[in-house]
Amino acid sequence: MDRRSFLTKAAVGGVGAAALAAPAIAQTAPKVTWRLTSSFPKSLDTIYGGAEVLSRMVSEASEGNFQIQVFAAGELVPGLQAADEVTAGNIEACHTVGYYYWGKDPTWAVAAAVPFSLSARGINAWHYHGGGIDLYNEFLAQHNIVALPGGNTGVQMGGWFRKEINTVADLQGLKFRVGGFAGKVLEKLGVVPQQIAGGDIYPALEKGTIDAAEWVGPYDDEKLGFNKVAPFYYYPGWWEGGPTVHFMFNKAQYDALPPQYQSLLRTAAQAADANMLQMYDYKNPTAIKSLVAGGAQLRPFSPEILEACFNAANEVYAEMEATNPAFAKIWGSIKEFRKENYTWAQVAEYNYDTFMMLQQNAAKL
Repeated sequence: MDRRSFLTKAAVGGVGAAALAAPAIAQTAPKVTWRLTSSFPKSLDTIYGGAEVLSRMVSEASEGNFQIQVFAAGELVPGLQAADEVTAGNIEACHTVGYYYWGKDPTWAVAAAVPFSLSARGINAWHYHGGGIDLYNEFLAQHNIVALPGGNTGVQMGGWFRKEINTVADLQGLKFRVGGFAGKVLEKLGVVPQQIAGGDIYPALEKGTIDAAEWVGPYDDEKLGFNKVAPFYYYPGWWEGGPTVHFMFNKAQYDALPPQYQSLLRTAAQAADANMLQMYDYKNPTAIKSLVAGGAQLRPFSPEILEACFNAANEVYAEMEATNPAFAKIWGSIKEFRKENYTWAQVAEYNYDTFMMLQQNAAKL
């Protein structure tokens, strides 16, 4: 055999060897197609987009063998029924927030966001290194669900108000579109909580059916146009200091996945989790300036109101801890870490940020 012939055949053999290896790889990466229903509309690219990030990463890493088809709220089921469909096994996965289901059991909410809990950084530290993921999944196992953090908005705004709110007395009789858990706290101060879907908030504010509404923060709120009908924009959203959006998977379907697909879901979910917070941190600064330029009037909740809300929240927690062991277990873990987290946060981080904010206010940045 001459040298040219040998090299040609060797090259062909090399290609053939690679091709022969492909079926073996494919056998370890079976074809799997899942559906994921989101609790959010497509128009909210930050929060809805988290599911698209997961889907894309999983597909790319599995060379298209593991496909997750993403559906917006209402395309398969209403947004607030997403977790129910996953529990039932009708849909393999959803992207939602646990506090949407707090009415079934307040334990659903505690790992997502509850009043005066942790910041985004704090709750992520607890999830990934404080046992939070395992504690939440211990509770969710009875609902046939495995959940992984899948996004965070950072501390949210306190909402849009048709009139100024200066004292606790101003809260009396206020019809406020606010999430369920926060609503239970605010009821103690005379607020009348309203459960209204995102798409119905604007007309309710415009008509005066409600007096105020909270949603997320500047970037998302500007898209929904609340500043046009409720000029006073309050902060902070003390009920959502660092709200976690979760990917929830049907436990039977998740357990049936090959180990490498389970690992891939964990990796992709953590990437989507980080990406969402990064997007909000990048987009909100521009959005808040735009809203103020358009007439939004920023107002902080007064110390009196915040203190009253904090005390009311602790009353609610004491009631729940006394009657709900699952809630008490998870909330107790968060509370324990919360003390340590804010001890550290007020040292280097707080002082650095405060100094830099002073430079910003002095027009030195």
